[in-house]
Amino acid sequence: MVALLTEAASDGRLTLGEHAERAERAYSARTLGELAELTTDLAAPSAQPIRLDGRRPIAGIFGKERRGGRWVVPDRLAVTAVFGEVTLDLREAVLQSPRITVLATMVGGTLQLIVPEGVVVETTGTGVLSRQTGQPGRRPGETAAPGTPVIEVRTLALGGRVKIVRPRRSRWFGGLSRRRS
Repeated sequence: MVALLTEAASDGRLTLGEHAERAERAYSARTLGELAELTTDLAAPSAQPIRLDGRRPIAGIFGKERRGGRWVVPDRLAVTAVFGEVTLDLREAVLQSPRITVLATMVGGTLQLIVPEGVVVETTGTGVLSRQTGQPGRRPGETAAPGTPVIEVRTLALGGRVKIVRPRRSRWFGGLSRRRS
């Protein structure tokens, strides 16, 4: 994204001030929509540097499937776990919009959702012999602060489980860890 902005500044489509302001907004963007806004006047949608593919569902059928690292999370994502496990690691993911809906269908399977700090998780749906573990991120009836990314997990489960994981902060300081005595 920043490379496209730099190219636009070098060929005169942006001033140096516009480049600096847009680059700063690119580095602080939390959603894909915020990134796309920075180049809408510079390139046609087909020439945007980030392309989305939200058509493919993620399925863990009698096995494990994992999405992690730097990936684009579409605003609606279908997940199926049939006697298998699907892990969605959102720590480095780029969210397409501030509200993401995960449509989870589980039959004896598990959906593990790894979310960073500052992301709220809401769970709804129907389940028989199913359960949820971990902390969703807010109390029932509480609303998310404006601008806070929200992951809504809508489940249809038969003997399935939704597991929400919030990684702990590292206790490493200067290469040494502190131990409690």
